Amino acid sequence: MKNWVEWHDAYDMPGSALAVRLEIVVGHVADAVTSRAPGAVRLVSMCAGQGRDVAGALDGHPRRGDVTGRLVELDPANAAVARRLVAGTALQVLEGDAGHSGAYEGAVPADVVLACGVFGNVADEDIRGTVAALPELCADGARVVWTRHRRAPDVTVDIRRWFAEAGFRELAFDAPDGLEIGVGVHELAVPPRPWSGGRRLFTFVRVPRS
Repeated sequence: MKNWVEWHDAYDMPGSALAVRLEIVVGHVADAVTSRAPGAVRLVSMCAGQGRDVAGALDGHPRRGDVTGRLVELDPANAAVARRLVAGTALQVLEGDAGHSGAYEGAVPADVVLACGVFGNVADEDIRGTVAALPELCADGARVVWTRHRRAPDVTVDIRRWFAEAGFRELAFDAPDGLEIGVGVHELAVPPRPWSGGRRLFTFVRVPRS
């Protein structure tokens, strides 16, 4: 496995796939927060890494003070960076296994869910199972922002279908020319399901990828 801290270095390289992806995700997360009704906005980020997407979305956002919730990250060094970046907000950084539903106990249902940097590192059946479980993590009308590379075979086609099957409406899918990244935004269009918890959602099986 690559060093997960060093993996983040590409975010600081202008024009890199990760830098472009970060910019897109930041915009979608900011829009998702804006879209919610007045009051508290609960956010959950799976495999949050250093939390740059969440921190960037909330930097200067007029509703920064409304956002609560949890960033889940297993790597202690990345979790420490995330805590520093979201300091001054009501967000909690949990150092734990985002692949197990127990990591979200007490933090769901969420209005905004991030699954960025997840689907490129787990088996396809785990992607499908996680998408199917998302209505349990979501509040009514919640938005999910997710990423997955588009290298052959391009699984984003299947992921988008799995979201539809799970009751989500697609709001956006960004596939920048010349890059293999994909960023999707889906909104829950069916009633949320009751939280069941107590199960594994996914297991990382690959080295870090875009």
